Amino acid sequence: MSVHSNEVVSFQSVDKIYNTGTVALSKFDFSINQGEFISFLGPSGCGKSTALRMVAGLGEASSGIVKVFGKSPQEIIKHTNDLAFVFQDANLLPWRTVLDNVLLPLELRGTDRKSRVEDAMKVLEMVGLKDHINSFPRQLSGGMKMRVSIARALAAKPKMLLMDEPFAALDEITRQTLQMELLDIWKKENTTILFVTHNVYEAVFLSSRIAVMSSRPGRLSSVIDVDLPHPRNLDLRTNHKFNEYVDLASRSLENSSLQKELG
Repeated sequence: MSVHSNEVVSFQSVDKIYNTGTVALSKFDFSINQGEFISFLGPSGCGKSTALRMVAGLGEASSGIVKVFGKSPQEIIKHTNDLAFVFQDANLLPWRTVLDNVLLPLELRGTDRKSRVEDAMKVLEMVGLKDHINSFPRQLSGGMKMRVSIARALAAKPKMLLMDEPFAALDEITRQTLQMELLDIWKKENTTILFVTHNVYEAVFLSSRIAVMSSRPGRLSSVIDVDLPHPRNLDLRTNHKFNEYVDLASRSLENSSLQKELG
């Protein structure tokens, strides 16, 4: 997967302080290039989701600058369909079928019915759900619901996919299957993916780079370039180099916590 040199996300000395006084991010600096798969890795409460939500325009920096495609996130979400968000909960509408859930963002765009259905069917086939288009969410497993959520996000052909621990609630086998499917989608669609996780193995398996964050207030502790071959499959997890990256990421997390404790 080639990575282009053009910057698509920039955090410049970003602080985020909530009304409660909680300092979620402090002097957070990080840049992301087109086509990268970036995992934000860190302990619970370190500001990973806060950073992701700011990229999505769902919260503003208390100080500093966040730029997405050279503009404010709010401008991007107001005037384009370049961003799509996948939450930990699939958040499907229970009264709509699989197809109709995926059609929702296309309906909001106002495209004609035929084009909408064609686009929706394409992404449903991509996530392996073309035979379940008439099912309702209550008839689906957790993994299938997440596939629908991913398909819905991809339907509008976003340039960037933001994912906040989407596989955290799934069993390990389903999780690993969806990880491989997500990498396949990333390669086919040439999108940029920002992925929040606190799972070291998941971060190494998925990422081109890992942004390791310190405990609250969140700062960028280190960045790990993951030089592992594609396509990645489950056999990679027994690879010596994979486990070296897991050890490196684990040590980076420990060091970030130690640095925090010391000062």
